[in-house]
Amino acid sequence: MLDYKLLPIHEIDSTLGHESFYPEMQRQKRNMLILDLPLPEYTVDIEVSLQDSSYLEPIKDYFRNSLPINISNVQTTVSNISITTVCQPSGENSSCCFCENGYAWPSTVCSDVMPCPSLSLEPALPCGYMQEMPFYGPYCEPQTEESCGMGEPIVMNMSVRLDSDFQDDLKNSSSVLYQKYKADLEKAFYDSYRCLPGFVSATVTSFSPGSVFVNYEVRTGAASFTQLGDSHRAVQNFLDSFYQLNPFTFTRVITNETNFTVKPWSIFEGDTVRLTCEINSTFTNVTWYHFDQTISNSSRYSIETVLATRRSILKITDVTMKDSGSYSCVFIMSSPYHTEIHNATETISIFPLQVTPNFEDIDVTCNSPEVQANGLLLSCCIDRHLTSLKVSWKVNGTINITGVSILNGNCTEYQLSINESLCPPEMSGAVTTYTCELETGHGARRARSIGVTYLRKAHVTISSTNTRVSEGYEFNVTCESDVSNYDSISWKIQSENDTKTVDCVMCIKNYIFPATSVLTVKSASQDWRGTYICTFSQKNLDSSANVTIEVISLPLKQNILIDPIATSIQCQVPRALQCCIRAETVRDYRVTFWVQQNEFQVEEKKKDNLLCYMYNHTQKECNKDEEFMAYCKFINRIGEGVDSERIRLKLIPEKKISCSDSLGIGTEGATLIKPCSDVKNAKGFTRGNVTYKCSNGSWKVLRNDCLSVPVNDLLSSAESLVNSPEAKAQLPSYLAQLKEQTKKELTTINNSSANVGAIVTILDMVSSIPAEAEEQTMQNFLSTVDLIVDNSTTEVWEDLNNEKTRQSSLLLQSVENFSQNLQPVNNTIPSVSANTVQLQGIVVKENNNTDYNKEFSSSKNLTVSVLISETEIQTLTQNSTIVSVMYSKLGHILPRNTSEYVNSLLITTTLSSNRSQKFEVNMTFAKNDSSLKMPKCVFWNFTLNNQRGNWDNRGCTPTESGDYVICSCNHLTSFSILMSPDGSSSDLTFEDYISYIGLAISIVSLMVCIIIEALVWKYVTNNTTSYMRHVCILNIATSLLIADVWFIVTASITDQKQQMSRNICIMATFFIHFFYLCVLFWMLSLGLILFYRLVFILHNTSKTAQKAVAFCLGYVCPFVIAVITIAVTLPRNSYTRKDVCWLNWMDSRALLAFIIPALIIVATNLFIAAVVIIKILRPTIGDRSSGQERKYLFQIGKSVAILTPLLGLTWGFGLATAIRNSDRAFRILFSVLNAFQGLFILVSGTLWDKKIQEALLKRNSSSKWSSQQSKSSSLILVTPMLAMSYPFSRTFNNLCGKTALPMLNHVTLKGPLPRHTQKAPGSHQEVDCFILTKLCLGEFFWNNHFWLMCKAGKLREVEFYKVCQSQKT
Repeated sequence: MLDYKLLPIHEIDSTLGHESFYPEMQRQKRNMLILDLPLPEYTVDIEVSLQDSSYLEPIKDYFRNSLPINISNVQTTVSNISITTVCQPSGENSSCCFCENGYAWPSTVCSDVMPCPSLSLEPALPCGYMQEMPFYGPYCEPQTEESCGMGEPIVMNMSVRLDSDFQDDLKNSSSVLYQKYKADLEKAFYDSYRCLPGFVSATVTSFSPGSVFVNYEVRTGAASFTQLGDSHRAVQNFLDSFYQLNPFTFTRVITNETNFTVKPWSIFEGDTVRLTCEINSTFTNVTWYHFDQTISNSSRYSIETVLATRRSILKITDVTMKDSGSYSCVFIMSSPYHTEIHNATETISIFPLQVTPNFEDIDVTCNSPEVQANGLLLSCCIDRHLTSLKVSWKVNGTINITGVSILNGNCTEYQLSINESLCPPEMSGAVTTYTCELETGHGARRARSIGVTYLRKAHVTISSTNTRVSEGYEFNVTCESDVSNYDSISWKIQSENDTKTVDCVMCIKNYIFPATSVLTVKSASQDWRGTYICTFSQKNLDSSANVTIEVISLPLKQNILIDPIATSIQCQVPRALQCCIRAETVRDYRVTFWVQQNEFQVEEKKKDNLLCYMYNHTQKECNKDEEFMAYCKFINRIGEGVDSERIRLKLIPEKKISCSDSLGIGTEGATLIKPCSDVKNAKGFTRGNVTYKCSNGSWKVLRNDCLSVPVNDLLSSAESLVNSPEAKAQLPSYLAQLKEQTKKELTTINNSSANVGAIVTILDMVSSIPAEAEEQTMQNFLSTVDLIVDNSTTEVWEDLNNEKTRQSSLLLQSVENFSQNLQPVNNTIPSVSANTVQLQGIVVKENNNTDYNKEFSSSKNLTVSVLISETEIQTLTQNSTIVSVMYSKLGHILPRNTSEYVNSLLITTTLSSNRSQKFEVNMTFAKNDSSLKMPKCVFWNFTLNNQRGNWDNRGCTPTESGDYVICSCNHLTSFSILMSPDGSSSDLTFEDYISYIGLAISIVSLMVCIIIEALVWKYVTNNTTSYMRHVCILNIATSLLIADVWFIVTASITDQKQQMSRNICIMATFFIHFFYLCVLFWMLSLGLILFYRLVFILHNTSKTAQKAVAFCLGYVCPFVIAVITIAVTLPRNSYTRKDVCWLNWMDSRALLAFIIPALIIVATNLFIAAVVIIKILRPTIGDRSSGQERKYLFQIGKSVAILTPLLGLTWGFGLATAIRNSDRAFRILFSVLNAFQGLFILVSGTLWDKKIQEALLKRNSSSKWSSQQSKSSSLILVTPMLAMSYPFSRTFNNLCGKTALPMLNHVTLKGPLPRHTQKAPGSHQEVDCFILTKLCLGEFFWNNHFWLMCKAGKLREVEFYKVCQSQKT
């Protein structure tokens, strides 16, 4: 480079010619001569091209001494001559250029200069850089801090793979192998990278497995991607092939040259986040990572990459807490020999946007003065300040009270203005939701709701039917509120300094619309006096009202002792009557005696602990054996009264008196009933009575039903308890007392049915009180039950059952009620056991997923288990209870049939929630006596046997399995199994065999009868009378066939002791009842037709009318009776019997719906049969021989044989079987006659019918049946059987199946017939009249007047005999 100055400024370029001073080498030099000229100055660059570098120094000297520039008037000065850039040819169009010492390439071309290819592995050669030829710069410049390679070196982290097996020594930096690898590789790296701009060093840092990865760092200036690639390619030239270096695996990871930005910096759940990575170099692709997971485009993630801006943006919408963590962007630029990775990582934290309200829920009283004055302030806050926070409030509710929103820092406030008019009483309790919604401005949104319950203090009114009530009287207290949405209603009674909470479920009835609570006290006592406070509660707001009730003293009816209870009195003789009460009671009563509606004054007298009111009654109006009543009436100061029990008085004549002493008078065998009095008893008397009987002139105790004093006190206490306002609270202590007293009085109780009955009554009363399911309370109740069913009380229970009391049934019902009313404690029902009674139960929880399966075992190792499926339990309401109670003794004291025995434990299962639909339960009973047969699953039906209860098997199906019986029932109550001593078929009686054989024969006979009727129908129904006869017989046979089939099927199932579905049994009973009634009513129809044709001989009714009447009578009447029967009795479960499928008798008398119609029809048809016999016996014209008399008797017998089965007269024998203790012969006779009824109908109604016989014989012959009919006009001899008036004979024959051939015996026609009668008569009436005339006038000439009268229908049967007699005369 030659620098010089020119004045004036002028640039001169001079190029020396090429000379070959050194032919082996060519050098090109450019010299600049700087002339010291006055301004303006010019810099002149002179480029010198030399092929021999030896000329360089001479040229320098030349330019220093003389400047080959000839410019006039220009002064030139050479200021400096220096060599900056030396280039040598390297190919046709390129050269390899070097900077001289002290010079360097300018920074602008640093990344573009490429090292020249090395001609050998000798690293001593200087580093040249490729330039294009001709070369026009830029040239090397004096070194500065800005020159290429002169800055602070950077560290490049590199890695390359050696395709050889990794050895563990490479992990140890002090191992020989490690050191060898390190030295060889560093030398190769140095030789390859030394020409990079600003190169300092190349150092191996570590080896890692995966073949062998060499991790190293290169300290150099800013080298370009291409420069690094070319350097990587040269490494393998300096490294032994032993290392198997893979030249395509060079990788550089750059971590500090990527600009990574996150917006927004404070991120909340729900925000949209933008992550931006930007680098200053080109790249081919970019990848985003969340932790180690690659992120790709999806609904929430979107990646936008712009190559031109060298930027990639990751957008995440609706971020969640899971989106927290490190995010990495990886830019990759690759070539065959170099891969460059730009990597940047940022960790973001996502915070929940927590909104905190000042209230979760709040109750506000609208009509509170304070609330109306101050309103209500609601607020929502977040935990950090946001400048872009947006806030809104939403109001949702039936009460639309709004406010004003205020933003205060991180909080938003909402001030409500509350007015009473905005929340009316009917809306009290309504909830309005206020929702504050906050937004961050980047998409995150959070809302919190505050529920404001607007309450209104209720206006409560209270009233009572009476403010002054007498003891024992009923009264109501009604409390009403204008707010209907109450949560609860409570009642308290405040008396003096005592406040009692009324806890009586049966006493209080609550209603919602209108909001009303009615407290009903059935029997007032002093416990009920005081101020009644009724409180309606809604949330924490109470509204109350009160009223004061005064209870006025009045003795209770059961506390009035009457003496006597029942006695006899004598006319005109005074008899002392008295009523007594406890002496310490209030005495301000007005007491009178009433006898036969007459009032009498009494005398007051104190007797021991009793205050008695006495009256001597004298009966003045005496009627024979009159009975009447007397009683005393107590009236208190407010005019309310109570009557005592009635005293029964019987008037007897003096002469009949047998017993007479201080007890009273009476006739022999009469009874006298006196009350039980005990002077030792503080109460003066005990409940019960003593019955005396007059025997041999003196009164003897017949029965003592007095209660012991402790039992009497327990009964009185129980009556007070159930009527107490604190019955539930006092129940546990009373049950403890009941158990202890029962145990103490056990000996007395065992000998007194009255005491046992009283204990049962007590248990029944207290079982209506809901009890907390405390173990001790339950134990006391069950122990009391256990005590009174002990073996020692067996005789007492037999006496009670013989007296037809309902105490045993009542005891079972009391346990059911007690278990059903149990209220769980801590969501549990404890298991409790007494000696013979055990209780287990559960509380139904939400999402119950287990079966109810409880097993019980008695002291005799008898077991019973109860199973209710999970699906059934899931239908129950939450917190309802299922309780099972097992009894080992109670089942044996219940009334039963003498032929069946309770052969297992008794189990009761109850539900606290009422269910009207079916509820499936399975029980497995162990048999007590395996010798008993015929198991029957039964439950105790409290409504049967006049409310005394009885076993019932409806809804239950037994399955016998060895020593166990499994009962499947569709309802809940008390269950057990009944079994009989022997259930084999050998129990079938003679009557049963007759029934089965007879019914089988009848069914076959009836089928034959129907088939025959079908075959000959058109031959035998040629006139109305015969048609109706066969219609009746056909319907009788059809109905009887159906009824017999139903009967024999159900009877066989019952006799085989197989269980039948209740619905099938009901259906079978209905059809048997209906079709047997059809049989009877069709028999009635047949009888009525016979009667009609016999009595109204000359009257004719159309076939259609007769058929309509017959079908209505035969089917409509039975249907109406059967439907009414089932409709009345089925709802009461008393339609069928328990043991057989037939109409019930014991409970509903449903059997009368069959007996009454049957008896009426039998009586009617018996009358009709009598009319037939009388008609046969009525004397005919002329005398009869003895032979004819015998034939008449034979015909009568034959007619009776025909009519009896057809008219159903055999059913009349059923009346004899209904008589108690009737002879067995009647039952056998009834069985034979009715079982074979189908056979009798076949014989008498079909096979004896001559028309049918002839029709069957001639059905397929060529002769016509009409020719046989033509014989009806011929006059041939008739058998003596029909030697009676012809209209009756013909009618009877048509009805009874005889051929209608008018044959006259010993009658000869004389004289010619009229012309209109010489041919066969044209109508039935003409035939009848023709024969009538001939019967009467057979021995005389034809009388045309008689014929015309008959044919015109003006001649009746009675007139016929009169006219005929006169004609004969």
